[in-house]
Amino acid sequence: MGEQVSAEPKNGTKATNPAPDEAAGQPATTKAGAAGKATGTAAKKKAASAKTVAVKKTAATKKATSAKRTAAAKTAAAGKRVAAAKKTAGAKKTAGAGGADAARGTAPAKEAAAEKAAVGKQAGAKKAVKAVATKEAGKKTTPAKSARAEAVPANAALAESARAAKAAARPESRAALVRRARRINRELADVYPYAHPELDFENPFQLLLATVLSAQTTDLRVNQTTPALFAKYPTPEDLAAANPEEVEELIRPTGFFRAKTKSIMGIARALRDEFGGEVPGRLEDLVKLPGVGRKTAFVVLGNAFGVPGLTVDTHFGRLVRRWKWTDETDPDKVEAAVGALFPKSEWTMLSHRVIFHGRRICHARRPACGACPIAPLCPAYGEGETDPEKAKKLLKYEKGGMPGQRLKPPPDYPGRPAPPLGAG
Repeated sequence: MGEQVSAEPKNGTKATNPAPDEAAGQPATTKAGAAGKATGTAAKKKAASAKTVAVKKTAATKKATSAKRTAAAKTAAAGKRVAAAKKTAGAKKTAGAGGADAARGTAPAKEAAAEKAAVGKQAGAKKAVKAVATKEAGKKTTPAKSARAEAVPANAALAESARAAKAAARPESRAALVRRARRINRELADVYPYAHPELDFENPFQLLLATVLSAQTTDLRVNQTTPALFAKYPTPEDLAAANPEEVEELIRPTGFFRAKTKSIMGIARALRDEFGGEVPGRLEDLVKLPGVGRKTAFVVLGNAFGVPGLTVDTHFGRLVRRWKWTDETDPDKVEAAVGALFPKSEWTMLSHRVIFHGRRICHARRPACGACPIAPLCPAYGEGETDPEKAKKLLKYEKGGMPGQRLKPPPDYPGRPAPPLGAG
């Protein structure tokens, strides 16, 4: 029989048939599928991230919108409260129009407080909205904003000055007016502890006549004139029986001597006939005398009888209007308005201090503002000379180193006595 031939390779290695899948190119398909899966996963992640960002933005928008709505609601509520406060203040002001002067200024104060509270709440609401928006958006303060924030303290003084100026422009409350007026009185008491009536007199009769003669002239001229008058007619009975022409000649230096002669001789006769030759110590009796008004009566009552009273002369009226104690010009109304600011016990000395200040420093035409001790309390500061050196040259009487108005001043007077008529 012939020999059988083997189908194996010569090198002894068995032939291996490729697997069906392998023969069809299976390895290439697997690589492509893996790549596709990776791409799909990345896309899904990106989409999820975008969705998350969108959700966060939506949440931030909702929060900001909610904060704005809340702020708007608070602002509206604050506005209603302000309106209610104004309405209430107006009603109270109307209801209390006929009340005491101490009630003045209450309604404006409440209204200002309500407005201030409303503005504060509005500012707080705006800050809340800004804070929410900044936090959600992830914003950071820029260098420019930081620079502006650091510049704020540098302008704090200017802002404070502006606020002070604005506050000063507001109407002064009744309580603030009383405090300022009484502080001015205390300051004047320190400056003029020796304040006194600047007419020379030794008894109520002499003071009454000197006060009547002081109309339309200076106390100095009266003090230089009355010694001869008092020496010749020491009592009401003596003056009542005098020759009018002789009296006129004696008081001629005081001006308006004929009218003044009628007044003082009429006073002398009234005292002789109706009051037993004595000056009465009551206001209602004094104002019945010829040529005697409330101002003259209060001079006599306050300085001869110790009865408190306000002397509203030209100096007094000018200064209290400059200080905004009152806007009245009628002496009786000025007396009532100023008297309501002080205890009655202060009235007489207050009159002396104010008149002293008006004659020495706070002059009618050119006040010495630069030398005024109460300048910080004076609303009219700046109407006169503000330079301290120039202001010192405007001071009069003892403040300016010159003689006073009295020939016989009290012992504690720091200046020089005035010279007699015709001397120097």
